[in-house]
Amino acid sequence: MLVDTHCHLDAAEFDGDREAVAEAAHRAGVGRIVVPAVERANFGAVASVCRDYSGCVAAYGIHPMYVDRAREADLDALRETVMRERPLAVGEIGLDRFVEPRDDAQQEFYFTAQLQIAREACLPVLLHIRRAIDPVLKQLRLCRVPGGIAHAFNGSRQQADEFIKLGFKLGFGGAMTFPRAKRIRELAAMLPLDAIVLETDAPDIPPEWKGGARNTPDQLPRIAHTLAELRGIAVEEVADATTANAAAVLPELIRIH
Repeated sequence: MLVDTHCHLDAAEFDGDREAVAEAAHRAGVGRIVVPAVERANFGAVASVCRDYSGCVAAYGIHPMYVDRAREADLDALRETVMRERPLAVGEIGLDRFVEPRDDAQQEFYFTAQLQIAREACLPVLLHIRRAIDPVLKQLRLCRVPGGIAHAFNGSRQQADEFIKLGFKLGFGGAMTFPRAKRIRELAAMLPLDAIVLETDAPDIPPEWKGGARNTPDQLPRIAHTLAELRGIAVEEVADATTANAAAVLPELIRIH
C-alpha cells in the first residue's frame, strides 16, 4: 500500500470526475489519501470527500495563501472542528514567501495561532514552507507540536536535518521526477529513508511525465518508482518504508477505514 500524504481531492479541478479519480488511485494501490483543507470555507468539502471515499482522511487548517480572506473567528471554528472531529492533523498551515502581494505579519499571526491549536490538541501539522523554511523552523522551535510533514520539501540538507530533529517527515512528490531538479533529487537519494513520505499535491505539482496536465493521486506509484531509482532500491522497499513513515508521524492513519 502507498499513502498520498497531501492531495486536495476536494478541489474544483476534480468536480467533474472525483469518483473516477478516487477509484483510479485505489486500483493503483494508493490505500490512504490525506486531504488537507486550505480555509474555513472548505472544511465541509474536505469532510464530505473523506466520508464519501474510502481511505481518504481529513486535515483542517488555514493555508498561508488564504489568510487574506480569513477572520479571527475562523480560528475558533478550526479549534472547535479539531476538538469535535479529531482529524489526522492540523493543515495545511505555514508560511509562503513566494506569492506577491502578501502580508507576512498576517501569515505569521495565523500560522502561530494554528500551531498553538495543534499543540493543545496534540496533533501533528501539515506544513506549507515555500521559500519560508527558516521562518517556519523558527516558529516550530517556539511552539513545539507533535511533529508532522514538511510538504513539498525543497530546502537544504541542513534544513532537512532541523525538521527531522523536530519530529517531522519530509514530503517528496512530482518535483522529484524532473531531471533538472538536481537538489531535490539528491536529497531524495541521500536523506535517511525513514525521514521521507510521498505525496502528489494533486491537482498541483504534476510529475514530469504529465507535461503540466492536472495531477492525480494515481500517479503516486510512478513517483515511488522514481524514488526507488534514485536510491537504488526496490520499489517495494520504498512503498513499505514511506507507508510506515506516514503512519508513524500521522498516527490516526491506522484507524481509518
